[in-house]
Amino acid sequence: MPPKRIKTKKRAAKDRKPKRKVCSFCVEKIDDLDYKDAPRLRKYVSERGKILPRRISGNCARHQRALTDAVKRARVIALMPFAAD
Repeated sequence: MPPKRIKTKKRAAKDRKPKRKVCSFCVEKIDDLDYKDAPRLRKYVSERGKILPRRISGNCARHQRALTDAVKRARVIALMPFAAD
């Protein structure tokens, strides 16, 4: 009879799902994202100038769409750069 396999810590940690990130805009109860609020928008843009995806930023779908529109508007009126230097 073969020996029983014992679950190790390494395997147990692999089976767990990471904790779901919470939308910071929902927590702060922000309904409208303002494109003029560049410091808040910079938090959701990478150092290369790309908008961070939902799975990384933790935003809900509604706020991620609003964030994308706000960042694009801020870029057009030169509050934020299109790309890094």
